[in-house]
Amino acid sequence: MGALMKILIATDKPFAKIAVDGIRTEIEAAGFELALLEKYTEKQQLLDAVADANAIIIRSDIIDAEVIAAAKELKIVVRAGAGYDNVDLEAATAAGVCVMNTPGQNSNAVAELVFGMLIYSARNFFNGTSGTELKGKRIGIHAYGNVGRNVARIAKGFEMEIFAYDAYCREEDIKADDVEPTCSVKTLYQDSEIVSVHIPSTPETKKSINRSLLDLLPKGATMVNTARKDVINEPELVEYMEANPGFKYITDIMPSNHEEMLQKFPTRYFSTPKKMGAQTSEANVNAGIAAAKQIVDFLVNGNDQFKVN
Repeated sequence: MGALMKILIATDKPFAKIAVDGIRTEIEAAGFELALLEKYTEKQQLLDAVADANAIIIRSDIIDAEVIAAAKELKIVVRAGAGYDNVDLEAATAAGVCVMNTPGQNSNAVAELVFGMLIYSARNFFNGTSGTELKGKRIGIHAYGNVGRNVARIAKGFEMEIFAYDAYCREEDIKADDVEPTCSVKTLYQDSEIVSVHIPSTPETKKSINRSLLDLLPKGATMVNTARKDVINEPELVEYMEANPGFKYITDIMPSNHEEMLQKFPTRYFSTPKKMGAQTSEANVNAGIAAAKQIVDFLVNGNDQFKVN
């Protein structure tokens, strides 16, 4: 049966070659077949490719109900990364398809990007004017998961004051890292000169970073968002930036109103052209190989440790 198992890598934004080679090694060592669909331009190409796939590895690719319906042999989808809001969990569950993520594999890459963008912002986008330093600043980490912990680790090297809030109130975990937990998200925003956002996209978090929350920030604050676009209430973010000329917003998820923000706040807003958090060769390899190993372990041993549906 193993020789007939087909594992598909479906990536509009492909893995690095070294990651694909590593995935291939894991898949073929288990006696499975690897198929590649990279840089596809039409959804139909994905629908055709999944028709006989037993497992799929994706990145930011959309696996919706139509894709799942077309994949009659599908047993498992693994999102190489932490977020999985690009997979229709309800449709997957109804079809008996296991969905997993690969938590922690991209965390250092995302955390390093946070500080790359923070320095770029603090130095006024390197425009030649005098900026500020990160040392001694109060940074609030909004969600203390794998990325948040790495942000805290790096912030210590900058000698920043570090606060964190997690919705699940894991205060002992936060204290164990010598980080100050806050009792509420409102307190975090009130206390932080810099807020680093790491919350997932859920029905509860969508548009949750709104005007009322932003209004709690001290004057001249900076927000860096490397989480998800839809956790920000974009119209209310614009309103807040218009009313607070010292505030800066930097992100690696381009907002829907990017052109408006660029026009209105050219010296206070920055977005990368594409989502860049996991765009390192190391993260590519880590997440891709982790996805392959999880698929093999699931198909061979039934291990569903990282199942999210």
